[in-house]
Amino acid sequence: MKTAQQLIAEAKASITEVTAREVQDRLAAGAPLVLIDVREQNEWNLGHAAPAQYIGRGVLESQIESRVPREAHVVLMCASGNRSALSARTLLDMGYPNVASMAGGFRDWIASGGAVAD
Repeated sequence: MKTAQQLIAEAKASITEVTAREVQDRLAAGAPLVLIDVREQNEWNLGHAAPAQYIGRGVLESQIESRVPREAHVVLMCASGNRSALSARTLLDMGYPNVASMAGGFRDWIASGGAVAD
């Protein structure tokens, strides 16, 4: 049996991670990027990255295909980067080839001056 930390470490070893600053720079440059926040609804309601769309981790697999094309460049974010890493691993398994997890998550988004909506 594996612990949560082991699962997270395995996911992070098999995915691409990007920083909040890298995502902000890519968005500012007009890169076609889909930013998805996978936190819980109550976390989203307290504030979220302005360009993000919400798809909670609990429904990601069932909603992603109808909302995001497989060829899209997707960056997933959560509060700290753990849930988004697990989510990125899942999307890779589902055939989404251009997926990354935002290391540091929403905390780093705010710390690096990212736009926040509520």
